[in-house]
Amino acid sequence: MNFKIVDENDLIIMKLVHYFITKEDYHPIIINGIENEIWLENKNNVYSFIRIVTKHIHNSEQFNYDMLKTKHISKQIKNKIFDFNMNMLSIYVDVEDDSDIKNIDKRYINVIIKNEEDLFSNNIILNSFKNIKNDFIMNDDDFELISQISKEINEKTKVEGEERNKTMKSKKPILTYALILINILVFILMYIYGNGSEDTKTLIEFGANYIPYVKDGAYIRLITSAFIHIGVAHLLFNMYALYVIGKEIEQLYGRVKYILIYLVSAIMGSLFTVVFASSNTVAAGASGAIFGLLGSLLYFGYTYRGYIGNNIINQVIPAILLNLFIGFTNPNIGNAAHIGGLIGGYLISMALGIDIEKDNKGKTNGLIIIIILTIFMIYMGFIR
Repeated sequence: MNFKIVDENDLIIMKLVHYFITKEDYHPIIINGIENEIWLENKNNVYSFIRIVTKHIHNSEQFNYDMLKTKHISKQIKNKIFDFNMNMLSIYVDVEDDSDIKNIDKRYINVIIKNEEDLFSNNIILNSFKNIKNDFIMNDDDFELISQISKEINEKTKVEGEERNKTMKSKKPILTYALILINILVFILMYIYGNGSEDTKTLIEFGANYIPYVKDGAYIRLITSAFIHIGVAHLLFNMYALYVIGKEIEQLYGRVKYILIYLVSAIMGSLFTVVFASSNTVAAGASGAIFGLLGSLLYFGYTYRGYIGNNIINQVIPAILLNLFIGFTNPNIGNAAHIGGLIGGYLISMALGIDIEKDNKGKTNGLIIIIILTIFMIYMGFIR
């Protein structure tokens, strides 16, 4: 004899959660103060958030209040994660009067799914999730269904956990140490073979970003200038920042991607200096590359906030804003390099992606944007 231990609403909820997590790569998130709702996130899908509403909706007044509350919560999430174009799909499984559910705002789509028949006849669902008919679990035996759903979700969680652990696994920051060593050696050599790190002639001879020379064809200075520092304080501050931030990026992205992020950020920072600084500027320092690492960390924190929360974003943004403020208030600091490095670091990180990232569309977009930006900056700095 087959006893029903799950009612029809609970059954469709379990199947929907199973489908979105195991087949569409959504992951559950916790929203403080929310009850009788399941929130799922996948920033790479047509809907950034899927909201499965399990509570009973009696009438249009209750629905309107529910939508008002949801929009308020969504606005808070947008501001917190800097995703101002996110779309949301709300799935209601227990509605008394179907006519009360309407779609007014295209960013907040509402559907009623009480059973499989509703699911497979809903054009919004079918158009958004092309493979749902093939991938949706159809088993109605309660015991087997619960067992199957639990097993598949656990397997997916285990695989994702292993991939994240591999990315987060502590690695010795060899490249970070090497970069710090190179910067220190160059600094020492400026005193051995030149007149010191604060002498303009020595700075230029060692490869500082001297704009007339760069525009005259000495393009190598776009990179070499990132390994030259003006004064002991400048060197110590940047090397400390590189040690703290660099080892994090080296661990998260791996050594090959890390060095690419560092060099591209340094070049982008130098290009911004060529375009926006005065024509006789002599610029040097690793700060453009370091801001690029901050941009890279910001990208990682934003992309994987569902796994690690908003801690990285909350720490990085104040650091960026504080350093930019200091740069704007001090005429001796090249904020153009900071801004260029920050943008370059974020975009190249987007183009390279993380090893566990499956979104090739995001990587392609990042690559296209940074190529266009580089061409534009070259045009502004050397051709116009």
